Amino acid sequence: MHIPDGYLGPYTYLAMWIIMIPIWYYAGNRLGRELKSKQVPLLALAAAFSFVIMMFNVPIPGGSTGHAVGAALIGIVLGPWAGVIAISVALVLQALMFGDGGITAIAANCFNMAVVMPFIGYYGYKIISGNSDINSSRRVIAAAIAGYIALSFAAGLTGFEFGLQPLLHQGANGMPLYMPYGLNVAVPAMLIEHVFGFSILEGLITALIFAYIQRTDTSLLYGEKSRSQKNKSKKATLA
Repeated sequence: MHIPDGYLGPYTYLAMWIIMIPIWYYAGNRLGRELKSKQVPLLALAAAFSFVIMMFNVPIPGGSTGHAVGAALIGIVLGPWAGVIAISVALVLQALMFGDGGITAIAANCFNMAVVMPFIGYYGYKIISGNSDINSSRRVIAAAIAGYIALSFAAGLTGFEFGLQPLLHQGANGMPLYMPYGLNVAVPAMLIEHVFGFSILEGLITALIFAYIQRTDTSLLYGEKSRSQKNKSKKATLA
């Protein structure tokens, strides 16, 4: 799902930079206020996890790639704003060190994978899980569905950005200057590979790691408390 250089015209990639710069600024400030000391190593681990999992790329017709991201999981565990920072760091390193994703397209790639995915993953999980017990199987199912939806939506958005380019940038002869495929080709190409493949993998990874955290320490989950913490707060209230 990494967008290479030369596939997005300046109207699109400059707009994405304008959108992402204040998002990065706000996410950094918010993270500085909210991140607990024991979560700092988790943030670094999350960035490394996303970096590694995105390296397993499979080419998609049209010039992009398909892969899992781990963004929904990071959004659920550390919160969506932490996801913005962790995945953005992974994407920037991939672009600079390995040429995986273009330099001009860094902001677009970060918006698709580091903003859209953690927020859809986190709020999708919260809506589906509802008021169920933190240790219930419904939470695991919610995490899986959230991961699946998050990657599918991001893939569709990437295809939409590709498909806009022939409409935005044409030469004097009417030929596209950047991405040559329109919406009727770009969107299905991105969606089909993810909806029937990579999004399933994303949901599975999200569910498996969430289930492990659920069995070990639910206090690691963003906005959640472990059973022992809840019991302590109840005792304090009764006292």
